[in-house]
Amino acid sequence: MAAEKVGLGTIAWEWGRIGCTGFGGPPTHIALLRRLCVERRKWIPAAEFEDGIAATNLLPGPASTQLAILTAWRLRGVPGALVGGALFILPGLVLILALAALFLEGSPPLWVRGAAAGAGAAVAAVAVQAAVSLVPASWQRAGEGRARWVLYLLAGAVAAVLIGPWMVLVLVAAGLLEVARHTRRERLAVWPLPLPLAVAAPAVGGLLSLAWVAFKVGALSYGGGFVIIPLMQADAVHQYHWMTDGQFLNAVALGQITPGPVVQTVAVVGYAAAGVPGGLLAAAVAFAPSFLFVILGGPRFDALRAAPAVQAFFGGATPAVIGAIAGSAVPLALALQHLWQYGVLALAALWLLPTRRGVVPALLAAAALGVLAAAAGWPVA
Repeated sequence: MAAEKVGLGTIAWEWGRIGCTGFGGPPTHIALLRRLCVERRKWIPAAEFEDGIAATNLLPGPASTQLAILTAWRLRGVPGALVGGALFILPGLVLILALAALFLEGSPPLWVRGAAAGAGAAVAAVAVQAAVSLVPASWQRAGEGRARWVLYLLAGAVAAVLIGPWMVLVLVAAGLLEVARHTRRERLAVWPLPLPLAVAAPAVGGLLSLAWVAFKVGALSYGGGFVIIPLMQADAVHQYHWMTDGQFLNAVALGQITPGPVVQTVAVVGYAAAGVPGGLLAAAVAFAPSFLFVILGGPRFDALRAAPAVQAFFGGATPAVIGAIAGSAVPLALALQHLWQYGVLALAALWLLPTRRGVVPALLAAAALGVLAAAAGWPVA
């Protein structure tokens, strides 16, 4: 715990400010938190902050959200974690629910439909960029196990294309295979939770199914925010029919262009399923595991990082996650309905991949092209 006791009002203000201005996803969130806690206020030593990044990347769920909760926990314990985490999440949640109401209403204006079709067209390229950005660190970590790394990556990609929400089984299996390789004794019980939960998905629909989908996003999404796409798409579009393919693309785009965690995409799915109450339920279920992981596990993070079984698990699960994120681009691209959208997708890919430019400008430019397409009379439904 930090030596200086920071007031809850200060935490609320600073973490709320980051929640309002944190456009650009996890890299932006980490940079803003580092600037606040390490450089400007000097509340947390640099080495401790870097350890926090490493620890939260070992957990399932949205890593940058967990880092925001963890840094607030370091400053003021459980009350700090609750206040800091909530204020980091709420600004983006309010905005994304307001945008969901605009984009998902029965007959939105033509310009809104055009913007949605344009931004949605770029999402597949965003998925590929997200996967590519994760490759270097994971590849370096693989060391002598790079042949297995490639196999896990391919397995994750195929799973994202073919089996949708059941992809979590492949991610967990890849991790457990590495655990089995790195231990002589039977220690698979280190990770007992995901498998039983993954095979116990409710199929009844309604709020229970919405809660299950949100839980998968918050508790089983190893590898960062973008892995939620293959976890959610088959459920939201094909199994429960809460939204169309085009609306799901809009949801992903909204999660990218709003501040705060990308995982807030799940709130748009919840809104499509059950209005504002559904959006709030989905967000609460998706973010609750992050608070629990940090509050219950914070004192044990150093031991968690050092555990060989945990390191081995992520040695297998992480490349499978990267493959799943890349593989999600296939159903996202196939969901496009109009020829001009593929032109927007190609332009977005050129912007994001060779030049590695920002996601938010790409999506905003794609939305602007969609508005122009609508004005020209091209189909945007």
